[in-house]
Amino acid sequence: MDLKRLRNIGISAHIDSGKTTLSERVLFYAGRIHRVKEVKGEGATMDYMDLERERGITITSAATTVQWQDHTINLIDTPGHVDFTVEVERSLRVLDGAILVLCAVGGVQAQSLTIDRQMRRYGVPRLAFINKMDRTGADADKVVRQLREKLGCDAVLMQLPIGREANFEGVVDLLSLKAYYFDGENGENVRVEDPPAAMAREIRDARQHMLESVAMYSDELMEQLLSESPVSIDLVHKVVRTAVIALQLTPVFLGSAYKNKGVQPLLDAVVRYLPAPDECEIKARACDDPNKEVPLSPDPAKPFVGMAFKIVEDPYGALTFVRLYQGTIDKGEMYYNQRTSQKERFSRIFKMHADQREEIDSASAGDIVAVLGLDCASGDTYAQKPGYCTLQSMFVPEPVIKMAIESRERDGTDKLAKALQRFRREDPTFRVTTDEETGQTLIAGMGELHLDIYVERIRREFKVEVEVGAPRVNYREAPTQPAKFNTRHRKQTGGAGQYAHIIGRFELLPSDSPDTFVFEDDVVGGRVPREFIPSVEKGFREAIHKGPIAGFPIVGLHVILEDGSYHEVDSSDLAFQICARTCLRENFPNTRPALLEPVMKIEIECPSQFQGNVVGDLISRRGMIAATETDEINCKIEGEVPLAETFGYSTDLRSLTQGQGIFTLEFARYKAVPAAIEKEVIAERKKLALAGAT
Repeated sequence: MDLKRLRNIGISAHIDSGKTTLSERVLFYAGRIHRVKEVKGEGATMDYMDLERERGITITSAATTVQWQDHTINLIDTPGHVDFTVEVERSLRVLDGAILVLCAVGGVQAQSLTIDRQMRRYGVPRLAFINKMDRTGADADKVVRQLREKLGCDAVLMQLPIGREANFEGVVDLLSLKAYYFDGENGENVRVEDPPAAMAREIRDARQHMLESVAMYSDELMEQLLSESPVSIDLVHKVVRTAVIALQLTPVFLGSAYKNKGVQPLLDAVVRYLPAPDECEIKARACDDPNKEVPLSPDPAKPFVGMAFKIVEDPYGALTFVRLYQGTIDKGEMYYNQRTSQKERFSRIFKMHADQREEIDSASAGDIVAVLGLDCASGDTYAQKPGYCTLQSMFVPEPVIKMAIESRERDGTDKLAKALQRFRREDPTFRVTTDEETGQTLIAGMGELHLDIYVERIRREFKVEVEVGAPRVNYREAPTQPAKFNTRHRKQTGGAGQYAHIIGRFELLPSDSPDTFVFEDDVVGGRVPREFIPSVEKGFREAIHKGPIAGFPIVGLHVILEDGSYHEVDSSDLAFQICARTCLRENFPNTRPALLEPVMKIEIECPSQFQGNVVGDLISRRGMIAATETDEINCKIEGEVPLAETFGYSTDLRSLTQGQGIFTLEFARYKAVPAAIEKEVIAERKKLALAGAT
């Protein structure tokens, strides 16, 4: 395969912006499917799970491959709901380019900001597609302004709409100065004509603005503009492509996927502006030295290196999605997991089309394939040789909500355990733990919908009837003032005893620190032998998992070890670990710890007449309003609200807005709990502990 003619792209957007509808049109126009299906109704091709079709949302990312203009495009359609953000995270980690879909009415919304951060984290070039141009209130200029102001993108309109809102007919390409209309039952016949004469001035001004924006990235193009000589269209394409790949420019395209308008020019832009695999930087580190870079290139002849970025279990076995960065893999050959050093057989290799498989014998650098039967975790690196290199891993957000789960029937316990183990392998943000006090099995995730989907899948796929407890918030304990400690551990039981002594202080980590715990060794003169320092740190790290106030994990703590003493016979690794754990339990209360709760960023959209009721209800939930935007029809409210106050909010919002309100939640930060609520939470924890003891 010619790598220059390969594109690995994803389609990402805020929920209900039309990603899956756009993906369906891409498949149709590229000849991959022969009939367009809708998200609402029988369900789109890429939404292959029953739950996705019933709820009309994308839950899991789906991959496919299409052909366009002699190019191969590997396409991944990702979910828009923030509860499934890890699907976007791991998809963007392995993609070379992306389409950021925006609603022409909603513009840049809450999840758009998250996706922008994810794209920047992995250095993914993007095009923007303003969808739903046929809707009342559609405003492409407003969305471009928001792209510039909210996302900091150098967003440039490459097209103008022909007609507004319900009269949207097509687009004018500002480079070729041609009008594109989309005829036929599904917009499959692209008609190219001269643009409407009435738009001449608007087109001239918009084209000049576009060329001036693009010329900022090319002295040659700037000279052509200043000299007022004819502009080379090929040069403009070249400059746009270079600026896009350098993450400097975001070309913006227009359309309405549902009304079958504007998709084909977008596909032309994908092959024209987004990078091929050999134009992307590959970051890999040596296994034996994380500071040493290992150069990789998408050369099929070099030793194989690839990343397992997604695991899916289906009735035929575990499928592991692998992005190949270097070399070639062959069916039946053995390759090494770089994390475990285990040699594994790639027994069967598939090209995927949603949930359909096409078996192939080999794949090479740049490909995205699925391999049957690997025993790995998301983010593992595979290579031809053991200990060769590890690829930059993906970011996995911490879960913010927990609930207890158990089988109603005794014979369902094993099936439930099997289901939880499978889902934990598939989804890094889905956690399973056991409560030490109550013995309950706890599942943790990114939100109510996230856990609700898994509970429903357990019932359907594993035929297990389960009961779930009320959702529980993952609180944290954090110090509010420094404190000193001087702890001695002495135990004599006959024979060798235990002795350890540590002196130091607790400090607060800065609020913007990425770490939740830092241990610092300031011991001088060998007062605590070097070999016992790691034992002290290990003891503290074990103890912070369960704080002494209410049993929640401790965050924001900086432990500084300054002094201590030891016994030549009785001091040991275990003694210093026990001493550190005792120290935290006894002295952490001296830091006057506060209970922290997760606060969510909330974005609500509802008809304007309900604004007062919605705002009043949000404030009653201890929410804070950050901004509101209102027009004649709709209102958008942005703010923050504690997670504990959001359970069941979807039902309440529907009743407040006569079923017309929608909202999204995204984790923002941890914040101190008000004193009265802190007392309630601590009392509830003590009650649970008492119940568990009895």
